[in-house]
Amino acid sequence: MLKKGSKLNSILTGSCPKCQKESMYEDKNPLHLTKVLKMNENCSHCGFKYQIEPSFFYGAMYVSYGLNVAVGIAAFIVSFVFFGATIEQSFLTIILTLVVLFPLVLRLSRNLYINMFVSYDPNAGRE
Repeated sequence: MLKKGSKLNSILTGSCPKCQKESMYEDKNPLHLTKVLKMNENCSHCGFKYQIEPSFFYGAMYVSYGLNVAVGIAAFIVSFVFFGATIEQSFLTIILTLVVLFPLVLRLSRNLYINMFVSYDPNAGRE
């Protein structure tokens, strides 16, 4: 499932979408909030430039919006339907969930977005 060459591997690990041999981020830990968006310029293995064009990752905001809506709906269903919380408690659960998962959703949205445009190349970096 997470074998090298699959989109899922690159999305979940934050590795280079072209060669999947190194992380796109300077700091692999998304919980270091001051470094959550710090990315390497290029992949040191295959040379792929992550910033494909100026402001490329602005498109990831739309992906992030969709992910946040999905997370919010899931938090509501779990709290309201399964735990029987009130509407107010469910609303607070949604807010808390979104705040706690913010760095993970932010990174995941960037990973998803770049993987929409770049495919794995097993020969990348072999020249």
